[in-house]
Order: sequence, then C-alpha cells, then structure tokens
Amino acid sequence: MEKLVSPKVTKEIVERYGFKFSKSLGQNFLIDENILYKIIDGAEISKEDGVIEIGPGIGTLTQVLAERAGKVVAVEIDKNLLPILEETLREADNVEVIHQDVLKLDLHGLIRDKFEGKPVKVIANLPYYVTTPIIMKFLEERIPVSSMVVMIQKEVADRMQAKPGTKDYGALSVAVQYYCEPRMITKVPKSVFIPQPKVESTVIQLKVLENPKVKVKDERLLFDIVRAAFGKRRKTLLNALSSSNLGLDKEKIKEILSKSNIQEERRGETLTIEEFAYLADCIFAYRGQK
Repeated sequence: MEKLVSPKVTKEIVERYGFKFSKSLGQNFLIDENILYKIIDGAEISKEDGVIEIGPGIGTLTQVLAERAGKVVAVEIDKNLLPILEETLREADNVEVIHQDVLKLDLHGLIRDKFEGKPVKVIANLPYYVTTPIIMKFLEERIPVSSMVVMIQKEVADRMQAKPGTKDYGALSVAVQYYCEPRMITKVPKSVFIPQPKVESTVIQLKVLENPKVKVKDERLLFDIVRAAFGKRRKTLLNALSSSNLGLDKEKIKEILSKSNIQEERRGETLTIEEFAYLADCIFAYRGQK
C-alpha cells in the first residue's frame, strides 16, 4: 500500500481522480510525515483501541491508523472522496468508511455497533468552520470516547486551553475544560497542507474526564451563566448577568454575588470554573426558594 504522505503522491492521486478541493468543506490535505506521526503518537493508539476518524480525506492518516489501531471507522462527508478511499485503503481490512455528516450521526449507536466494547478514541483534521460544533457534540452528548486528538485552527486551540485572566479565556475554554484535560501536541505550519490554509494550525489532545471537572446542580444553568458572563466581555459580572436572560434583576444578582463571595465588579474572564460552578449553585438555590 503506497504511503500517501508526500506532495508528489497526494497530487498524483488527486489529479488521477479529477478531485476538486471544496472551500465550503474546508478541505486541506496533510503532506508532512513528521506531523502525521506526531498526531498518531500523541493519540497513544494501540491495537486495543477503536478509532473514529473524522474527515479522512484521501486516507493519508487513515493508512497509519489502520496499522496502529484495532479498528478504524472513518467518517467522510464528501462523496467525491469515496472512490479514492476505496483505492487507498483497499489493503486495510480493519477500516470502514462511512459516508455521512458526523453532526447528524447517531454516535452512541455507531460505537455500540462497530467497536464491540473496545475503548474508542477520536482523531480528526477538522474543517475550521465546524470545529466547535463537532467537539461539543461529543462532549455534550457524553459520547463514550476516552480522548480526542484534533488538528484545528491555532486560535481555537489557544482558547480551549486558556486560563482565567488571559485574553483567550472565554466560554469555549470553560466548556472544554469542564469536560476535558486539554494538552497541546504540536504546532502545524500552513506549508504542510495542500492547498495551504490561510491560518496556522495546532494539534491538541482533549483527554475526556470520567466526571466533569466540577459538580453542579444544574449543568444548563452553569452554561447559561458562562455565556452571559462572556457575551459582553467588557461589562462587569453584575451588569452582564443582570442584562442576560437569567430572569434576575440587578438587586438580586448583587445579593447572590455577595453570598458567593464574588465581587460584582469582576469580569467573566477572571472567574475560574469552580467559581462559575459555585455561582450557578447559588442561583439554583435562590430559584428553589422562590
């Protein structure tokens, strides 16, 4: 099976099939072996593992995954890539390609039916426009995967692992770190793709926690508060929360912040996940008393 990870081989197969890159699908194919193996090694895959690969492209990463993993299910949205994948993966008998939009897939059912109880990991070179929806689908729907290794836009990766008090810290930071332990694997220059994207990329590992980082009485309320706090970043916490859809007036927010020992003039970007959780439980308790 000829290895695809080179500009020459990738261009040859793309030309042979008359494949046209889709801007709307954010298609950029990896052509650097060093980055390829950093992704594979960072994912810590063994023959005991099942892998869901999102966006296999022409099968460059899939070929190596097939050698390392017990089983690989590759989910590809572009039907024009299916005949290419049929050729490039013809010798990989532990790979199954599914033509589907991963956002519409029943992932619980897929894991139950395809992996026979194996631990499952996700690997993806994600189109930048669907990065957050795909990652949050796995996390919010509690899809039983132990980790996700994803190549994403550098700015998004920076936000995912940002700490309180930094410019990158926001609602995405809180959401990802609530469910995961993020770890950067490697930075990825534009030059290792064809066609070259306009932005730098990062490979990040999201190790999914067995239980969320903090316990809260109402998870939806927690994220309503987080969104409200970051929705108007320049506003103080008091003003941001009292002008949100939490249904509490300014005086009541003031009282709850005081009971939470959180100064009303602070901004959302300074709060830790633990402080957000405590604030959510205080608001939950107030609603229960009404």
